[in-house]
Amino acid sequence: MEFGPHLMLALLEGAVTSAVLALTAMGLSLVFGVMRVVNVAHGAFFMLGAVAAWWIAQLVGAHPALGFAAALLAAPLLVGAGAMLADRLILARVGYDPERTIVATIGLMYVIEQTVLMGFGPDARPVAPPFDARIALPWVERTAEGLALYWPWGLSITAYKLFVIAAAAAILAGLWALMTRTGAGLVMRATQQDRDMARAFGVPVSRVFARVFGLGAALAAMGAVLVVPIQQAHYLMGGDPLLLSFIVVIIGGLGSLPGTVVAALLIGMTDGIVSVFLSPTLAKIVATLAVALVLVFRPQGLMGRARA
Repeated sequence: MEFGPHLMLALLEGAVTSAVLALTAMGLSLVFGVMRVVNVAHGAFFMLGAVAAWWIAQLVGAHPALGFAAALLAAPLLVGAGAMLADRLILARVGYDPERTIVATIGLMYVIEQTVLMGFGPDARPVAPPFDARIALPWVERTAEGLALYWPWGLSITAYKLFVIAAAAAILAGLWALMTRTGAGLVMRATQQDRDMARAFGVPVSRVFARVFGLGAALAAMGAVLVVPIQQAHYLMGGDPLLLSFIVVIIGGLGSLPGTVVAALLIGMTDGIVSVFLSPTLAKIVATLAVALVLVFRPQGLMGRARA
């Protein structure tokens, strides 16, 4: 296979990674931006979404598309409701203190992982994609007669991966509309700017925190539901998404939602290209080096605000 088709395949794989990573990291960034909480259990919520998707798909049975549709709707709601309960039972009781919440979410992560291990088991479980058609990818070449369109390399991608990209874009657009065009988004942004002033104007800050924590976990679960037909559900699958989400949030700027999307695209595309042409391990090293460079030369992130 020549360089051009290789590059196209790498870009498409990077776009899939970026889509899932943007959803997962957006949840982490939203929780930190509004609550100032570093949620170490975010990867566990991602894993819980994948396991819930497998369980719901098995429960529904019938055609894989029906099971997947049910999982895409129900799994984020279940995970989000569980996260809201965890917020009320754990985070609220420690007063959202930054140091205590880190310890609390580490403990929550281990509780979720071990509970899933006991109920789900140690084996990875597949979820059938709703459709498995493959789409041949064209490539444009310059010839003596001009530009010509070819399919000579047998290069193709599953239609489901293109669906993942489109679905993630639609979910992110919906989140943007929620944050900028609704009263609930206005309340969240007001709480992010100054929680004491928001409380003085009658905003129920504790309820806002619970909803934001649930929404962040639901976004991670959505990313997991989308990716689990490509990967497999496993009780330890939350580690890499958590690490990459932290990398994206740091590069984009803590609490900056646009920065999170930009950083997810950069990291996802880099991961796809480096993984295809070199190795997946090197892709993680490159991402880590990018964090180091951002922390040295622009500590507030690409689109974050410098503190006065």
